[in-house]
Amino acid sequence: MDLKQQLQNQVPDLMDDDLFGEDPVLLLWQKKLLSNKAQAGLADYGRKLGSAYWREQGALANQEPPQWRGWSAQGQRIDQVDFHPSWHHLMSLGMEQGLHIWPHQPQPGQHLERAMGFYMHGQIEAGTLCPLTMTRAAAPLLQADPFQEWAAQLDQNQYDPSSQVMGQKHSVLLGMGMTEMQGGSDLRGCTTEAHPDGAAFRLYGHKWFFSVPQADAHLVLAREHEQFSCFLMPRYTEYGLNRRYIRRLKDKLGNRSNASAEIDFDGAQAWRVGQAGRGIALLAGMAARTRIDCVLGSAALMRQALVQSLHYCQHRVGFGKTLIEQPLMQAVLLDMAIESEAAAHLALFLVDLQDRVDDPVAQSVQRILSPAAKFWVCRRAIALCAEAMETWGGNGYIEEGPMPRLLREAPVNSIWEGSGNVMCLDVQRALSQDGVFEALQTDLRIRCGDDAELGRAAEALLGNVSQAGGRAWTQKLAVLYQACLMRQLAPDAVADLFTAQRVQQEPSTVFGVEGVEQTSWYLHRAWPRLQAS
Repeated sequence: MDLKQQLQNQVPDLMDDDLFGEDPVLLLWQKKLLSNKAQAGLADYGRKLGSAYWREQGALANQEPPQWRGWSAQGQRIDQVDFHPSWHHLMSLGMEQGLHIWPHQPQPGQHLERAMGFYMHGQIEAGTLCPLTMTRAAAPLLQADPFQEWAAQLDQNQYDPSSQVMGQKHSVLLGMGMTEMQGGSDLRGCTTEAHPDGAAFRLYGHKWFFSVPQADAHLVLAREHEQFSCFLMPRYTEYGLNRRYIRRLKDKLGNRSNASAEIDFDGAQAWRVGQAGRGIALLAGMAARTRIDCVLGSAALMRQALVQSLHYCQHRVGFGKTLIEQPLMQAVLLDMAIESEAAAHLALFLVDLQDRVDDPVAQSVQRILSPAAKFWVCRRAIALCAEAMETWGGNGYIEEGPMPRLLREAPVNSIWEGSGNVMCLDVQRALSQDGVFEALQTDLRIRCGDDAELGRAAEALLGNVSQAGGRAWTQKLAVLYQACLMRQLAPDAVADLFTAQRVQQEPSTVFGVEGVEQTSWYLHRAWPRLQAS
């Protein structure tokens, strides 16, 4: 048997696809963008990211994870984190696109434009999203004196990975340090201490998870007497490396391209951000901004897992037909397609609410829906990526393919910035705030409109407030909003299918929608490239 015969029925790698032009959700939401220029820029970014070159860069960044060098050859403490060149290429690409920038005076659609780019970037490489979202989420805290010089550097599109003091750099990245080994999500367990030192402070303690240790500065939670305050801690001061020392880099299940560290503070110089005692509130606001990016990142993984499954199944033959022609496989792919679409709609809807700063109802809905969406979408990404791996059979389990990395990436968004129970507790807190429940009632009444099924679901949900913030109630809130968005934005057949599968009955523990006529139409709509096969 010659080599050509041996390679029969092997699927070629997915290369050079269009992440923007072949995504029905992005094509719908682009209508809200500010200009044709913004649409053209995103279309170009989607084609670029889908190219063979950038897919290879994403793979390389995860095959060659960062390495920590504690000391120089001369014995000097340097705490250097070294990355593969592919990481730097991907960071440059994301910063050129402005994925790290929080606009000072955002125009309508500006947050949405960035979110679409972020969602596409996450389909190719998820680890680089962490420094981009951290930097963006920190920016609103640094708009006032004495941090305006830092704020100006956050607006720069030129990536600068050099290790030096902020004033000598073209741009800067920021990270966050809250979690300690004894406290976890309970931030009031923080033991790091801040001692006054003239106009500055000296920090003593540790952080168990220190995001982006190579960043130019971190926003750090520390005790100032008996209060919890927020501090900006630079990596370098005018005297050299600050006294914040890496113990080790975390050896993580996924998110391998991105560095996370354990850190000790031994008199590290820092400056208080905001008022004394406001640290948890300020950093909670930063975390809330990153939570929306967690939903976007999970939706990105779901989309890429779906596309990879569709690509594989249209090429692979089994039992005399391509896999995509087999009824049971069609049922799985169809269910994954509506789940992915609903996740993307919900993520972009949260960003759209973020844009509506003068609308108190929108802000209240965002306050409760953000943690609910993070709870639900980030969990569903894990299940969908696992199902997508199985559509490839044994080939999906092999590291040379894309599926293991997608599956390993999925859990981090559910855990990071507050795991599932923390999100449910945050839903409870949101409902206790003035006007939030009333805003939710008003908004759902409008969104359900004259759809009787959705109206009944909303009435049952809002009438069961005693269960609000429980895991089942939080799930139902997220799914109901997904159904409303599908009804508003998707074709009737797609919205009907989602409502029947997710609202009229509980979401199934397994993927698969059987007995649907014209399944190929749904799948072609989900990924138009199938029409060319």
